[in-house]
Amino acid sequence: MANKNIGTVEEITTVQQKDTVLVETGGSLKRISPDNLGKSINMLSSEDSNSYGVEIDPSVSSPDLARIGNAELHRSLPVQSKMRGCLLSDDGTVAAYLPSDSWVGSTLDGTKGQVMVEVPEHWMKFETVAGKLRVRTSAVELQGYTHVQKYYVGAYEAAVDRTNNKLCSVKNTTAQYRGGNNDSKTDGTAKTQLGMPATGLSLASFRNYARARKTGSTEWNAMPYTLYADLYWLFVTEYATLNSQAPYNGEPTAEGYRQGGLGDGVTTLDWSKWNTLNGTYPVIRCGYTDELGNGTGVKDYTMPTEYGEDGKKVSVPRYRGIENPFGHVWEKTDGILVEVNPTEENGGNGLSRVLVCEDPAKFADTPVDGYNHIGNEDREGGFVKEILFGDKGYILPKTCTGGSSSTYFCDNHSVNVKNTAVEVRGVLFGGSAFSGSSAGFAFAYSAYAPSNSNPYFGSRLCFFATA
Repeated sequence: MANKNIGTVEEITTVQQKDTVLVETGGSLKRISPDNLGKSINMLSSEDSNSYGVEIDPSVSSPDLARIGNAELHRSLPVQSKMRGCLLSDDGTVAAYLPSDSWVGSTLDGTKGQVMVEVPEHWMKFETVAGKLRVRTSAVELQGYTHVQKYYVGAYEAAVDRTNNKLCSVKNTTAQYRGGNNDSKTDGTAKTQLGMPATGLSLASFRNYARARKTGSTEWNAMPYTLYADLYWLFVTEYATLNSQAPYNGEPTAEGYRQGGLGDGVTTLDWSKWNTLNGTYPVIRCGYTDELGNGTGVKDYTMPTEYGEDGKKVSVPRYRGIENPFGHVWEKTDGILVEVNPTEENGGNGLSRVLVCEDPAKFADTPVDGYNHIGNEDREGGFVKEILFGDKGYILPKTCTGGSSSTYFCDNHSVNVKNTAVEVRGVLFGGSAFSGSSAGFAFAYSAYAPSNSNPYFGSRLCFFATA
């Protein structure tokens, strides 16, 4: 099904009704006092002129979405088009911006700064109108929109400076930045972790290693959930699809809009063969897609013969300079926890309460002060049909029954509710190299405690000013 476009409102229709006026704009009706009609019409017109977004109809199974707002902004993408690679110093200043077309040849080993993607400040609005979910993005401040300050996200899955115990975003194949579990015995073999992202660490370790970049500050973090969700909605707004695994298509539509998705991603390995190869540790070196620069695209990688399947290829995606935004290794996120209560027969309330914290100074492995209950996630698991959404676009699954890999949100949800006491779980996103069609930007995994470590659990370095 092709993406649809609702477009910019050219005329605003008003209908007098007793002591109010019904104003039609963007396909919905808003009830306004006649005294405020002029001001309100200007505000609504400004919104449609200065925002662009998508509308999700929960009753429609197709993941392809209607575009709303200014059609020209859907072509120019004023927020996404300003995402750009850079080298970021530990004090949060940009040392240099990277070439837009290709980063090959740039110094990306950490000696000149962390390799990050700058996401410009923007404004977001999430609302439900007549049962339909609306997501709007704006490059300018608009009434009723939430400000998203400029932030920096690691271009690569996070590595660790083993000498200084600091989380990194670098392209470096020396032993100091060895990935996986830092096993030197694999160097020079098909199992090598040189140049790979770090895995097998707890959430607290990722958090502490990130904070080590600037002592006494909470500006450096392992991927905060709020930033991950923002990237997700920027992708959805750009491509007008909930299916991030749709085939990649570099050509715009006839209208000049982005189409397709990011392909399968690194998700099609056989678990047994991967385990035999290297114990399910990472297989893609950081920076593999650097020839794509600030762009979006995919690049095939051929697995080594030791994998046990000659010529096996995986597709490494890149979104606006961000490599492997899903797949390869699960991405641990901070500032989000799930309180899993036992079923009623086991003395609980049978709820899995999602708790979100927006203040990195209060990030923790337990739901302490600062964590707010934003809804309850689905406890059955399966492909996501509905998300919590709310007024901040929460992407945790609300309902999975009825979903599939090609309908609704297209991504899976994994849980574990076989507990007889209250347990706190962390949340990972994206999937791993054997997740297959279950993977994608919105694939959420809340089956393990934040302390759990795993060969294919990683994270990503981020920076945003907290003052």
